[in-house]
Amino acid sequence: MLAIGGRAPEFTLPDQDGHNVSLSTLLRHGPLILYFYPADFTPGCTREACALRDLHGEILEAGLEVAGVSPQDGASHRAFREKHQLPFTLLSDVDKSVIRMYDVRGPLGFSVRRATYLIDQARYIRAAVLADFRIAAHEDFVRKAVAMSAGTTRTRRLST
Repeated sequence: MLAIGGRAPEFTLPDQDGHNVSLSTLLRHGPLILYFYPADFTPGCTREACALRDLHGEILEAGLEVAGVSPQDGASHRAFREKHQLPFTLLSDVDKSVIRMYDVRGPLGFSVRRATYLIDQARYIRAAVLADFRIAAHEDFVRKAVAMSAGTTRTRRLST
């Protein structure tokens, strides 16, 4: 995992519709919850994605964006999004270049570790969690990121 306080590496990957999306583009409207997951349609990854779907309104209200990264291609991501009505971007890292950049490769370079970063608009990593098989730890992390960001958003609104 990359260190908290360090800069998140810039990248560009195709999304579920084949459009190239960069980290800078994802950060355009606010901080980002960037999560890495092993595969579309697996039980753990489906549970993780659906938890984010169910929290999506709160995530947006807190001023955050969400994007997921895994090695599947756009067609798989598109089908996964449609089947589970996922309202956020899924990025295809077929050659695992970004997975390597973010230091979330699985043992011996196989698979992908379940990891989530909270990245601010200046590309600094503000928080991170390595959840692997602990889906609940990932969801707890997202809830804390939402609470932390919601407080910041409220403070900004009150001060303007």
